[in-house]
Amino acid sequence: MSENLVLDLSMQFAINIVNLCETLKGKNSLTNQLLRSGTSIGANIREANYARSKADFVAKLKISLQECNETEYWLELLFETN
Repeated sequence: MSENLVLDLSMQFAINIVNLCETLKGKNSLTNQLLRSGTSIGANIREANYARSKADFVAKLKISLQECNETEYWLELLFETN
């Protein structure tokens, strides 16, 4: 485990999303969207660690938060459509 809990948790979340998408069949467009947004969360958090300024750091984390919201939407849609 690294010294950055947020990075660790976002990586584990991305792994869980990848595994979930691998098990889903027949919902290719939904799983593709879920895969893209769910794995983008950690990528943006990692990118924020190398921000050029405080404003850039905050902007990257806001993008990550937006991806979290989108991921939640796709998970809800998958759940509601069985």
